[in-house]
Amino acid sequence: MASTRRELISLIEQGVIPPEQVTRAVQASGLHPSPRAWALFIDRLLLWLGGLALAFAVLFFVAYNWAEMGRWLRFGVVQAAVVLAVGIAIWPKVSPMVQRVALTSATLLVGVLLALFGQVYQSGADPWQLFFTWALLALPWAWVARFELLWVLWLGLLNLAVGLYFRTWGGPFGVLVSSDAALWGLFGLNTLALIIWESGARYRGWPRQLALRLLAVSSGVPMTLLAVTVIADVGLVWSPVLAIYPLWLVALYGIYRYWRPELFMIAGGCVSALTVITLLLARLLLWEGDWQEGSLLLITIAVLAMGAGAVVWLKRLHREISQ
Repeated sequence: MASTRRELISLIEQGVIPPEQVTRAVQASGLHPSPRAWALFIDRLLLWLGGLALAFAVLFFVAYNWAEMGRWLRFGVVQAAVVLAVGIAIWPKVSPMVQRVALTSATLLVGVLLALFGQVYQSGADPWQLFFTWALLALPWAWVARFELLWVLWLGLLNLAVGLYFRTWGGPFGVLVSSDAALWGLFGLNTLALIIWESGARYRGWPRQLALRLLAVSSGVPMTLLAVTVIADVGLVWSPVLAIYPLWLVALYGIYRYWRPELFMIAGGCVSALTVITLLLARLLLWEGDWQEGSLLLITIAVLAMGAGAVVWLKRLHREISQ
């Protein structure tokens, strides 16, 4: 669908399809969903909403009736829901979509079970241990389902575990990470996951769009925040970020411009670079300068110029990639 849309847009921009024939070309290309496609979409939407609603209903049922329910009844209700969801997933006659919904609901219910265990027994464990155990228990189901959304959910749990761990105990590299240990941990985890998923997508046919873009954002946001922290809090002093951030931008451009063209990734790099450069200008001209009014005007002009330049450049890249 996406490739068909790009080809049609390219033909329209080149003038191959005249303006009066655009409507017919869109209808002939099949871009508009058919009634059967709409029925399938609504069917799957209701299936997912129903599965998620049942999983959350167990949580709300136990929480609402907490005072009336004994300890074993609470655990029994949640465990029965987990067993029911897994039983539906392994039923031989179930469809792959129902299996994915059931395993996703079971993954959520495992989190409810762990939260219930911590609330009842007051184990005193750190929050990161909850999410790490949750991710560890959900890993076999994510592996069996081979479902993009469930893998993204699993990586989200691992992100929470890593972030909370570094916030609790600090980083293993001492001065190199200092108070930004959580951001370094998230950057390393998501960058590694992005590399693995890109390899799987290239050589094993793993799905690309949603997971790769989420992983790219999850890798780029911590790196951008690290660069912002260096400029805003630490000041213009030496930091490993000053070397790693430009290398990250160069690698991002090289990979997604030549190895696997992807405009979304490059646009994300532009947003990151514009954010960091704008903050750097603000520090040089506002925080450490004397001419406030002129500095604000200069920063405004610079931001408008960089934004316009990025848009023009990205449009040119889009035309080159589409050809």
